[in-house]
Amino acid sequence: MKNFRRDLLLRRSCFTLNSLLGMLIFCLISLASMAGGPKNRFNNAGPDNEAVNDRFQLIITGKVTDEKGAPVGEVTIYEKGTNNSTVSKGDGSFSITVANEKSVLVFTLVSYSRQEIVVDGKRYILVSMVPISSAMDSTIVVGYGKQKKQSLVGAISQVKGETLQRAGGVSSLGAALTGNLPGVITVATQGTPGAEDPKIYIRGQSTWNNSDPLVLVDGIERPMNSVDIGSVETISVLKDASATAVFGVKGANGVILITTKRGREGKAEIRFTGNMTMKIPSKLASKHDAYDAIKIRDQAIERELGISPSSWFSYVPYAELEKYRNPANQAEAERYPNIDWQDQLIKNHVMSYNGSLNIAGGSPNVKYFSSIDLLHEGDIIKKIDNGKTYKPGYGFDRVNARTNLDFNLTKTTLLSANLSGSYGVKQDAYGQDSWEYRIWQSIYNNAPNLYYPRYSDGGWGYFPLETVSTINSLAVMGNNGIRKTTTTRITTDFTLRQDLGSILKGLAAKGTLSFDNSFVSQGGIYDNGNIQEEYIDPVTGEKKYSRYLGTNQFDWIPPRWNPNPDAVLNGSSYRKLFYQLQVDYARKFGMHDVTAMGLFSRDKYATGSEFEHFREDWVSRVTYNYDQRYFAEFNGAYNGSEKFGPDYRFAFFPSAAVGWMISNEKFMQGLVFLNSLKLRASYGQVGNDNVNGRWLYMTNWTYGGSTPLGSSAGQNSPYTWWSEAQASVGNPDIHWEKVTKANFGLDYTLWNGLVSGTVEVFNDYRTDILLAGSSRSVPSYFGVQPATANLGKVRNKGYEIELRLNKSLSRDLRVWANFAMTHAKDKIIEGEDAQLLDDYQKRAGKPINQAYSYVSSGYYNNWNEVYGSTRLNTYDNQKLPGNLNMIDYNGDGVIDNKDVVPTGYPERPQNTYNATLGIEWKGFSAFVQFYGVNNINRFLQLVSFSGQYHYDNVYKQGAYWTKDNPNADVPMPRYASVMPYYGTTYLYDGSYLRLKNAEIAYTFKLAQLKNIGVNAFRVYINGDNLLLWTKMPDDREVSMGAATAYPTIRRINLGCNITF
Repeated sequence: MKNFRRDLLLRRSCFTLNSLLGMLIFCLISLASMAGGPKNRFNNAGPDNEAVNDRFQLIITGKVTDEKGAPVGEVTIYEKGTNNSTVSKGDGSFSITVANEKSVLVFTLVSYSRQEIVVDGKRYILVSMVPISSAMDSTIVVGYGKQKKQSLVGAISQVKGETLQRAGGVSSLGAALTGNLPGVITVATQGTPGAEDPKIYIRGQSTWNNSDPLVLVDGIERPMNSVDIGSVETISVLKDASATAVFGVKGANGVILITTKRGREGKAEIRFTGNMTMKIPSKLASKHDAYDAIKIRDQAIERELGISPSSWFSYVPYAELEKYRNPANQAEAERYPNIDWQDQLIKNHVMSYNGSLNIAGGSPNVKYFSSIDLLHEGDIIKKIDNGKTYKPGYGFDRVNARTNLDFNLTKTTLLSANLSGSYGVKQDAYGQDSWEYRIWQSIYNNAPNLYYPRYSDGGWGYFPLETVSTINSLAVMGNNGIRKTTTTRITTDFTLRQDLGSILKGLAAKGTLSFDNSFVSQGGIYDNGNIQEEYIDPVTGEKKYSRYLGTNQFDWIPPRWNPNPDAVLNGSSYRKLFYQLQVDYARKFGMHDVTAMGLFSRDKYATGSEFEHFREDWVSRVTYNYDQRYFAEFNGAYNGSEKFGPDYRFAFFPSAAVGWMISNEKFMQGLVFLNSLKLRASYGQVGNDNVNGRWLYMTNWTYGGSTPLGSSAGQNSPYTWWSEAQASVGNPDIHWEKVTKANFGLDYTLWNGLVSGTVEVFNDYRTDILLAGSSRSVPSYFGVQPATANLGKVRNKGYEIELRLNKSLSRDLRVWANFAMTHAKDKIIEGEDAQLLDDYQKRAGKPINQAYSYVSSGYYNNWNEVYGSTRLNTYDNQKLPGNLNMIDYNGDGVIDNKDVVPTGYPERPQNTYNATLGIEWKGFSAFVQFYGVNNINRFLQLVSFSGQYHYDNVYKQGAYWTKDNPNADVPMPRYASVMPYYGTTYLYDGSYLRLKNAEIAYTFKLAQLKNIGVNAFRVYINGDNLLLWTKMPDDREVSMGAATAYPTIRRINLGCNITF
């Protein structure tokens, strides 16, 4: 009853918060619509309004061209602060009537810099549009502010939201980043609807603890999946010390800044985006069918009869073998099953749908952006007909809503309000968290002849001799109910900015207050999975059942399924309070530009009923620019984290950077092909407190138990003891990890933007890395697990290369290409290795998560080689020609665990490559994006005839060894005998090349649409993960684990953008 009342109160609280948020959004939008008062509303009337026509006095004509003088059509031109607008014609000409000489004309076009021109006596205006890609004055979002690209000295990459929307129907913002930002390495973990966010590394990995980057949405730390792609204006990735030092103990792993869209002054623009996506399962490991698998079994038995004569009893004669491929009737098909488990469980394709609607605009007093995004993710797992009243399966539905408002309260005061909410429902089955392998067991491991999925009499197939590793995934999916996990997220932040120029020119201050709440609940239909299971022995034809009532299986009654009421998951619900005060100063003194920033912030957050977490930051930054040639920047952050003891709670992290725009020097002016050339360098220190564990500096004590005490056996002390917890020995000296970052960069633009790019070289040296007690080299007789300590050191270094090409071949034809490569290689310097270990057994000198394996040198191809081979410490008497010849690495005369050596690379790529090529001709556009990685290994163990009863799960791995094929791909699998060492057989080269994205689009001309009230209409077909070239047997970027088994997805997407 208490739990019911608590859940009811929480649901009422959620309803109240949602209601209040809805009313607040309604009121703010109402204010926006009334911005400017009655006069403004009448002035916003249509062109037929007489009052409007009376105030128009001046006719302005002109022409719009690009930077080379070619005319540019379809440029939107409007009078600032009004709804008065027009569009340039195909020859670039335009005409517009404005109010007076003080009117400001705004020129906008996608992919070009926005321009504002005051009329001021002009009657003919010539405007040259500058492409954003080559505009050095474009704005880059940095930590706690913005900077001009020309004056930027940090290593920062930025991508626009429009670029991410081309990602072929991908709904995960993290997945859309793949290949679009140099230095950002993404590793896809699964394809589960609603859980496709990849693992993200920025410039590799330099700690074995949490390596996730810091993610901020509109300046506040929030999860990336809380934002839909359609609401994103830009994403900036901060990589070096000068860019990340202002985040102190949070910035060591890099920082991702997500900026959402805002309104602009002008008439309301309504934009709809719709996507219809076909999801197709990507590559899965293939198995032979029952006929071929049993044939290979017979070959394996023939080969091993000399050491395993009993295998002959499992030999299948041809007459019986033929029944697996060509059964005479249904009864024979059930007795001799030949099941394609992938086909039984996975659909060929499924549909997903996404629709987004937003409106943006504003007046001089209020600017607004509002959006709503609806998403339905289909499930590639087939709906299992269970004969019950519910339909199980996976799925995800989500609705996001956002309103960003800017109020000019006075000429010097700006109030910004960001309100967003998200409601998502993820469907799966009960028993997923710790036992998800049951859903995928049949697909990846079950033999095709193990049993029939569901027999004609209604019984579900099972293998009675071993029920755990042979689970029937169809039965699990069909009879474990429906679990729906609902996540409701509400975020609000308010920022008040005050221009203090009346006190000191260039001075401004702002304050931010934010509240975040996230509620997670679970409910659905509970079914305990108890069903009638059946098995038919292929040898005898005997039927066996799993459930009986007495001696009769027909009297057994399955339990009823029942509704499971929604209940809040206390450990997953989240709340956060954040507030920040910031002072900015920007002033130009002749050729000297100076800016300064000082900031204080504090946040308080908690999950469930835990004690609240606290964090405090004091940040400063000073920049200097002399004549757009010499640049300098100094940053500092004094941070406090409650994760460390009082003596180590606060720390100061400084950085400095310099830049030199060589192309602005007088001696470079003669190089007409060189538009810009800038050198950059930065150096500084950043911290990290994003580590597992919270009270690591304190020793935890447990209460309970007693000790023997007394004069007779079994007599204990009457006292209950406190004892030191075995896994919680405290370390009062524990403190933050520190990383010293050095970065050198070169930016260049050549031949008026034909060629541009960036080269970065970085070196990160991380010290004081926390090493968990379970990983320390402390002998067991210490008595308890030792304390976590700052004992690790790692160096991570590499480079980034980016090359951009852009060429307009005519007025209507443009071709472009972007190429990028990132190399990041880490090496452990210290990891508290045991001193007596050989170097190859130590962590030092190897990458984090280095792959280890036995290694082999070909096969034993004859009995002479078998007899002359090194002794195996286990199953040495079961060697056969065709075994792998294992290398005795330490030369002690026996193959054992001391011969496991570092081999290959980690499961994280050291090199990533991206190539995007595009073309635009009139209204048509197309591009392809290739993405590849190398220097990566993945372990995927696909052992045929595995399990206690040697199931016929035979994988397609290439040619098997025979005496006639001594250089085969893999050894002939064993059936009843054992080959204990497989070397690197299952350590695959994880390199791959993908056709990551491709798109063909057409934008209809404005003149064709204006009569129906449409300003722009674009249709496109694109795709994600379309083609794959790899040596891997499946399409995976990580080794299979409990939470990574859902297949990777390929997408083909049809969509449109409509602007009104």
